[in-house]
Amino acid sequence: MKICMACGQRHQQADWLCPACGWTPPRRLGFFSFAPNITAEAAGFKAEFFNQLAATEKDHFWFRSRNRLLAWALQTFFPHAQSLLEIGCGTGFVLLSLRAAFPSLKLTGGEIFCEGLAIAKRVSEVTLFQMDARRIPFENEFDVIGAFDVLEHVGEDEPVLRQMRQATKLGGGILVTVPQHRWLWSTWDTLSGHRRRYVRKELEKKIERAGFRVVRSTSFVSFLLPLMILVRLLERKKVDDMTMKLKISHLLNACLEQVLRLEHLLIRMGVSLPAGGSLLVIAYKN
Repeated sequence: MKICMACGQRHQQADWLCPACGWTPPRRLGFFSFAPNITAEAAGFKAEFFNQLAATEKDHFWFRSRNRLLAWALQTFFPHAQSLLEIGCGTGFVLLSLRAAFPSLKLTGGEIFCEGLAIAKRVSEVTLFQMDARRIPFENEFDVIGAFDVLEHVGEDEPVLRQMRQATKLGGGILVTVPQHRWLWSTWDTLSGHRRRYVRKELEKKIERAGFRVVRSTSFVSFLLPLMILVRLLERKKVDDMTMKLKISHLLNACLEQVLRLEHLLIRMGVSLPAGGSLLVIAYKN
């Protein structure tokens, strides 16, 4: 069910024309914009990074490994899902992976920056719009909602989780990934516009307070945790370009990806890893 952002009327109009008040969202760069004034407030991430990110993430071990983990989680915990909304879809790299893995899944992406949506439209048969995750214009609409390294960018993460519950169908749920361990904070977090790194119990409690039941949580990028700690200990020079932090040699990139393949094997076998650079939480709507 769609929600009119002007009067709150619930409706199913395909063109978003509210039958109660006649409001329809404006368009920006060709996309419906449900929060046209919010971009200027979005501190911590620069729109010009999207082109650089799109060129980097397709080959980078971390992004590729996370996509494999998300596809497994979706298949395992939501095998009958027919629709998915990704909030903070960025360049559409996750949506692109999900389209390949689940050709019949109805995909929708919301993003605060239209510059990201302009790249995300490369995904076939996807609906894209600009929005503020704190005001999702849907109710009981999607089988699954994903927030993949998004919540750490938002000051008010619990309202976002409550909005995710509002937009999730009964019987559906959410997939959430976040950076983990406060003691891992580094210049990467600052450059990325992170507000926080999470503690597992903290995130689980927030998700439960929002009206979900956590069914699985596990760390990932766990096998690389010693390397992450070493990099932070040796880090001296401040780097202002976020994409420079992602550039590594092809050989090292391939090796790290193979290490995470082994890690994912344990996760698929049911092992919940206690520590790692990132955290995955899967929850069903109560």
